Amino acid sequence: MKKNVPKSSMKETLLKLSIGAVGMFLFAVFIMPPLYYALCDLTGIGGKTAGRYESEDITIDTSRTVKVQFLTVNNGSMPWDFSPKVTEVIVHPGEAKEVAFYAKNRTSKDMVAQAVPNLTPFNATKYFHKTECFCFNEQPLDAWDEIDMPLVFIVDKDIPKSVNTITLSYTLFDITKTTNNADLPVAQLN
Repeated sequence: MKKNVPKSSMKETLLKLSIGAVGMFLFAVFIMPPLYYALCDLTGIGGKTAGRYESEDITIDTSRTVKVQFLTVNNGSMPWDFSPKVTEVIVHPGEAKEVAFYAKNRTSKDMVAQAVPNLTPFNATKYFHKTECFCFNEQPLDAWDEIDMPLVFIVDKDIPKSVNTITLSYTLFDITKTTNNADLPVAQLN
């Protein structure tokens, strides 16, 4: 048995569904990201580290140590080698530590990358301070070139005693198409 539905009713339903779909898309693209970032800032979750840290007179807490582990991930479309030069270090809270990350462009074209950090546990994010980081800037690299990229950080002496290990991971993204390459200096081979 075939049900007769007026065409005007079908068109109305289709229009309502289309408007609803567009509304959901606009909400997801324009409303959700600011809400997400506000929630992360409010609760301290999300593993997002702060920007450049200006160190003051810092005392070093030699009575304890914190292990800092380093992980790297390439976004699926990123054809570079990318790895930490060391996978972990032991630091005293308040001590400045420098490590390096290695990158090699394995393609025959010049590319630009951007590293995005993530830090766990989440309650350590406000106690992990970067004074120098390759993640602060885009990383241009000529075809087949390689580079050591520095990271200088301080684990705040006020970090909770329950935090003994911090894991800092970086995901490397190809941003070549979104960058005006003419304005960027090409990284020198180290």
